[in-house]
Amino acid sequence: MTNTGECLTRVREVRRRLTREGPPRTRGPEGDFETVTVPEKHCDQLRDLMISEGAEKVVEVGLAYASSALAIGEALATVNRPLPRHVVIDPFQEREYCNAGWDLLRSAGLDSIATLMLTPSSIALPGLLSEGFVADAAFVDGSHRFHEVFVDLYYLRKIVRPGGLIVIDDDWWPSVHMAVQYYERNLGWTVVSDAFSGETIGLGPQGKQGARCKAYRLPDPTFEPSFEDFRAF
Repeated sequence: MTNTGECLTRVREVRRRLTREGPPRTRGPEGDFETVTVPEKHCDQLRDLMISEGAEKVVEVGLAYASSALAIGEALATVNRPLPRHVVIDPFQEREYCNAGWDLLRSAGLDSIATLMLTPSSIALPGLLSEGFVADAAFVDGSHRFHEVFVDLYYLRKIVRPGGLIVIDDDWWPSVHMAVQYYERNLGWTVVSDAFSGETIGLGPQGKQGARCKAYRLPDPTFEPSFEDFRAF
């Protein structure tokens, strides 16, 4: 990226404005932005994690109001690698969010490195895999249905390079947590324990406490376990 200083200033200003004023429009329900968006503190931690990783290419599932996407964009601008790319997947961005998140990315100048895919992740991710796209990291905040989270993670472990990172939002949600547990127990994913240190603990369904975000390091080299080694999750 060129003019790194100017780019960072622009991205940070859009992030500050989003936190202070909210998005220019929402999809309707009162409080939707506050309910859906990733809080600023978590976005800062996500940004710092991507910077420490030296990420150049990132896949994000779920855009909504772009709080996490702006944080990832800030990280990519800070790292300033030769060919940054941020692939964002959100089939609801246009028809439900009226492009609120994408317009914020554009206002920050991040559309120069970002690509928005308006197809479901179950279609978009296999497409990225088939074209040979390799990412350094991924952020997953799309559907919270177990089977859809599981499929997202299935493809992302093939797209993200060995030793790369996959960050999960809303790990406190049972369906999300259960999907991730398979990969942790059977495929060697390890928790990056200090990625979201000091994170506020929140209440998920049924009042259960848990951490909102969780980062996992993929094994290097990658491996496929024997079906005989299956561990219940």
